[in-house]
Amino acid sequence: MTNTDIEVTNLREIGTFEGSLAQRVYLSMQEAILSLQFLPGSVVRKGLICEKLGVSRSPVSEAIARLSNEGLVDVVPQSATRVSYFSMDDIREGTFLREALELASVAKVAWDRTEDQMAQINRNMRLQSLLVEDGDFPGFYQSDEEFHAMLMHFTGYPRLKTVARMVSLQVTRARMLLLPTPGRATETLDEHQAIVDAVRDQDPDAAQKAMRHHLGQLMPRIEALAEKRPELFQSR
Repeated sequence: MTNTDIEVTNLREIGTFEGSLAQRVYLSMQEAILSLQFLPGSVVRKGLICEKLGVSRSPVSEAIARLSNEGLVDVVPQSATRVSYFSMDDIREGTFLREALELASVAKVAWDRTEDQMAQINRNMRLQSLLVEDGDFPGFYQSDEEFHAMLMHFTGYPRLKTVARMVSLQVTRARMLLLPTPGRATETLDEHQAIVDAVRDQDPDAAQKAMRHHLGQLMPRIEALAEKRPELFQSR
């Protein structure tokens, strides 16, 4: 297990975020954790964060409390605050919940999608293809996230995307460990295309089948990763 401090140089300046001061500090820290700029087990030192972001301890403390509620940091009284290690139980739960939301979403979108929505989906697919061709895997990851968020947005339920993000924070963080994966990116693109084809054909059953297959590829890869990088995961 690591005892290293977080690398605060990786924190994005809070001026690039919106909201209150505490909200912006929280978003900067959450981004660093989810993108693995802050590795699991790293010690979170408030003073270093305050100095880097140019803020007092109060908004940093509030941000840490929110991150703790999300399971992204562990706060031990009279001891150090650390970035949480990966938990396979949390990842499995997040995957289960995310799949339930994704399957319901894609079926609804396939049933009542519009031509304008299809045009937006197709534009995203073209971007994904270009990013794979260029070998830009962080960029592809972002466009992948946007693809799934777009489908949820098209359900017309405004809170759905936020709920999905909350239940799958640990999954999102674990997926970053799987980059770069050139072969997997190409496979993902093909799986996305199968989903798009079913949505275009307005076939909810085929859309759910394609989505289930796509999402089913993730857990075996994370489980294999846990065997290779046990220092990043909770002890069993």
